[in-house]
Amino acid sequence: MIFGAAALGRAQDEEAAPILELLLEHGINHIDTAAMYGRSERRVGTWMDNHRKDFFLATKTGERTYQGARDQFHHSLERLRVDSVDLLQLHNLVEPTEWETALGPGGALEAAVEAREQGLVRFIGVTGHGTTIAAMHLRSLERFP
Repeated sequence: MIFGAAALGRAQDEEAAPILELLLEHGINHIDTAAMYGRSERRVGTWMDNHRKDFFLATKTGERTYQGARDQFHHSLERLRVDSVDLLQLHNLVEPTEWETALGPGGALEAAVEAREQGLVRFIGVTGHGTTIAAMHLRSLERFP
């Protein structure tokens, strides 16, 4: 089961720790966060010191270029206080021009593949929202089966 950690970015400090404890109590073993979720990564990071092995950990980058995605991902690792994550996702990849940038030469995908080759990421994915996302995901799968 997945816990979407966006709400932790807005929660008060005293609210965050009990929320994370509830995950273990209820068998939730996948945390999904992102650089753009406010303080979410930092809050999850304080918990990863003692619980990293208990969770499949995913984060996202909203950057579309190699350098932007690489830099944002490395900052995410610092905030999460981990050496690696299980899944790095290209966040909300819906617009065709952004898709071309992110998956083209010098794009965010190159940074994600590099991170995987360095052992910093196990899996790479894309996310999106809206009515056109199914077509965009299909396009991604056709290009990168």
